[in-house]
Amino acid sequence: MLEKELEIGKKAVIKAMRITAAVQRSLSKKDAITKADRSPVTIADFASQAVICRILKNAFPGLPIVAEENSDVLKKPENEAILRRILQYLERDDDINKIVKEDNLFESIDLGCGVPDDKIFWTLDPIDGTKGFLRGEQYAIALALIVKGTVQLGILGCPNLRIEGSSPDLGCLIFAVRGEGARILNLDKNEAEKIRVSSISQPEKMRFVQSYESAHGNLDLQLEIVRILEMDRDPVQVDSQVKYGFVSAGNAEIYLRIPNPKTPDYKEKIWDHAAGSIIVEEAGGRVSDIFGKKLDFSVGKTLRNNTGIFVSIPSVHKRILEIIENLGLKSR
Repeated sequence: MLEKELEIGKKAVIKAMRITAAVQRSLSKKDAITKADRSPVTIADFASQAVICRILKNAFPGLPIVAEENSDVLKKPENEAILRRILQYLERDDDINKIVKEDNLFESIDLGCGVPDDKIFWTLDPIDGTKGFLRGEQYAIALALIVKGTVQLGILGCPNLRIEGSSPDLGCLIFAVRGEGARILNLDKNEAEKIRVSSISQPEKMRFVQSYESAHGNLDLQLEIVRILEMDRDPVQVDSQVKYGFVSAGNAEIYLRIPNPKTPDYKEKIWDHAAGSIIVEEAGGRVSDIFGKKLDFSVGKTLRNNTGIFVSIPSVHKRILEIIENLGLKSR
């Protein structure tokens, strides 16, 4: 099932991986824009979204694409230099230059301004972990296909992730189709291998990953859970849905994102979790909110029916949900 969607999606993400990796190698502070919500967006975000959206729309013209960015800020006169830089990177690839040109760049980016459909749509984060990208560290390109409110296909392009099965130079592409398992693609060899979550059963031996940005979660409570489980190692801070990649490939056992008490009403965006969630599930892991509710991708651009994110291997999922309940956290 979904063979064409998977192949086209992989092709689009790989194209974007190569562009974004090239941008990151030569990145300067002048290549980023601060949006109205004070979050950064780079030339790589725009280039990645333009390329992926154009490839998807050419192959599947009837499917909406719900992506994080739009071209509004890029159209401002003060960002002319960044616009020129984006076009320079796109022109380096002949195949890309044929489909994304100067006269359709804004249109290509804004193909991602679709509205979630109750039947089927794509969701895309062209650079998940922009701050990590700017630091020269981990980031992910995250693409998912949602059908009737359920994620059916997920692709994560992780150019800086080095785990078993990845390429020494290009990182790895991790993907899953519902009911068909999760795989990692070695981009050097063009070979895909199945991946599975860790089988560790002792909580004290497990590895915990959390967001690099402290504002993304309640770090004090997350550390309290580490203490209660008597884990040997401190949590590792990682940007983006690469955290899902770690868990799905057996390089970590727990990813927890308890909402920051300073922003109690914040709701996660669907493009920040759709691709990663299906990959972990198809690798044998568990994904829910911090109260054990299944993530609900059927209610628009946010997970408004959920609170926080909890990802783990099966052996510890119920135990951590019990700890969260005992800590007195209440569902909103």
